[in-house]
Amino acid sequence: MILTFMLLFTILIAAASSSCPMDLTYVQTIPWNTSICKDPINKSPCCLTLSSIFGIGLAEHLKQTSIFYLPDVNTSSACLSDFKDHLAAISVKPTIVPLCFPHPTQFVTNSSACAGIRTLQDWNQKVGMDSPVKTSCKGDLKDQNLCRICSDVAIELKSNLTLIDPNANAVECFYYIVLYAAAVANPFGTTDLSTTGCIFNLPEPSNVVTRGSSNKRRKVIMLVFTLLGVVISVVLAFALMVVYRKWDKRRKENVHRREVENEVRAGVLPGTGAKWLHISELERATSKFSESNVIGKGGDGVVYKGTLSDGTVVGVKEILDLETKGDEEFCYEVEIISKIKHRNLLALRGCCVTSDNLKGKRRFLIYEFMPNGSLSDRLCCDGANKLTWPQRKNIILDVAKGLAYLHYEIKPPIYHRDIKATNILLDSKMHAKLADFGLAKQGNDGQSHLTTGVVGTYGYVAPEYALYGQLSEKSDVYSFGIVILEIMSGRKVLDSLNSSTDSFTDWVWALAESGKMEEILEESVREGSVKIMERFVHVGMLCAHFVVALRPTIVEALKMLEGDIDIPKLPDRPVPLGHASFQSSLLHGLQRSG
Repeated sequence: MILTFMLLFTILIAAASSSCPMDLTYVQTIPWNTSICKDPINKSPCCLTLSSIFGIGLAEHLKQTSIFYLPDVNTSSACLSDFKDHLAAISVKPTIVPLCFPHPTQFVTNSSACAGIRTLQDWNQKVGMDSPVKTSCKGDLKDQNLCRICSDVAIELKSNLTLIDPNANAVECFYYIVLYAAAVANPFGTTDLSTTGCIFNLPEPSNVVTRGSSNKRRKVIMLVFTLLGVVISVVLAFALMVVYRKWDKRRKENVHRREVENEVRAGVLPGTGAKWLHISELERATSKFSESNVIGKGGDGVVYKGTLSDGTVVGVKEILDLETKGDEEFCYEVEIISKIKHRNLLALRGCCVTSDNLKGKRRFLIYEFMPNGSLSDRLCCDGANKLTWPQRKNIILDVAKGLAYLHYEIKPPIYHRDIKATNILLDSKMHAKLADFGLAKQGNDGQSHLTTGVVGTYGYVAPEYALYGQLSEKSDVYSFGIVILEIMSGRKVLDSLNSSTDSFTDWVWALAESGKMEEILEESVREGSVKIMERFVHVGMLCAHFVVALRPTIVEALKMLEGDIDIPKLPDRPVPLGHASFQSSLLHGLQRSG
């Protein structure tokens, strides 16, 4: 009680020093259910109703001054004092005003109240002059359908305003929207039934209620209006709760997306030339990821051909199986690619991350476009498109140089772990570039090998890695040796493994040991110096040797290929790779790991 009198005294003092710019006489003339604010007072619906009635005056003030709230606390106190007097004139106890509005500052202009909006100019900048509220709330809102549309648009706009400013008060923003709808959007005036009944949610009067009407009928109508107001309040509260939950979910998704973006951005090192691209630009570049633009498919992604807005042609790879791989692996792959910069390694041109309800969770890597496709595509070509000997030689040397860079020119070294014909791409001049670093692993300086889970493609994976998980630079060398033999023979290792004959390497070794080296070479390339071609086959066999210690390093293999050092005599193999027991163990090792 003492607190109530103190608040009343504060309002009276403030009113004495300032006058209210609002004409509140409408409080006594507009029809509304005063019984909910009389003994016994039902506080919640009463305060909600008084907030709407006071809002009518604020809406008129907004229409006249273009300012949403009152200029200072003294003015607000003066207006609340006037409001109290007008309520007293219709037998509403004056103590209800400080009970419902204990802080006069709540109606004082505040730049932090809702997205920084204080004036109509601020509104137009934040929301726009032709906002949905302005167009949806301008009709005769006594029509229930039009009123419902107006309410739905107001709720949606409140959600958008809180997205603009996550710190904004949702209730405050909704009150701003109501004032704007009454003052600007609705053309019938702030005290018209179209405004009071729909926008301010006050019950409509009955046309048949007159001075001679019976008290009983008046009470029934009042009760109906009261119940209607409560129902509308509950529905509105439920709708606000649903909207808030959707907004909160979207906010959390946006926070997660920004965290991933920041992590990816941090992984893209300066000087790589990589860009951050929005998914809308990728949609334009690929004709909305049209099937006609697909240039490659694999277990971990789909690659599209795309043309960016500046005319750059790129390869757009969408990462698949995100639930298994996760953002950590995506960021790790970006970090790996960002560290490499070599003419024989496919360069990263950009990244894209989206995690919203509309586009879903999607991850993209954008690479330079390789017009001649993959080595795997060219190995099965016939006629004029078949690879020539000079092209095969250069492709092998290009891949060797790219691998040498990964193993020796980067600290710590990077092991590719998935070297195969489909991951070797060819540019317009048939220069080869090693691609797809999704399985790449960083080594440790000073350690001979890592023990890790086995990944890769059956037929290309080194035996010690498939069986024991021992990864080293020699694991990549083994895969490179298989690729050399594929290029020189024109045969694919996977085609050989699927046949009933001996394994691919067994076939090569059998011909070499019987002195039929020339039969290993594809017929169409048996031209020029057969000795040089045989040297390349020898290096391929050494690289793909079963025993790790007998394989050269990639630098040694490159020098052998270029003729800078002699090739050692081919050692014997302890067990043929096509032996049934070995093939069974190798396949079991891959299946166990992957």
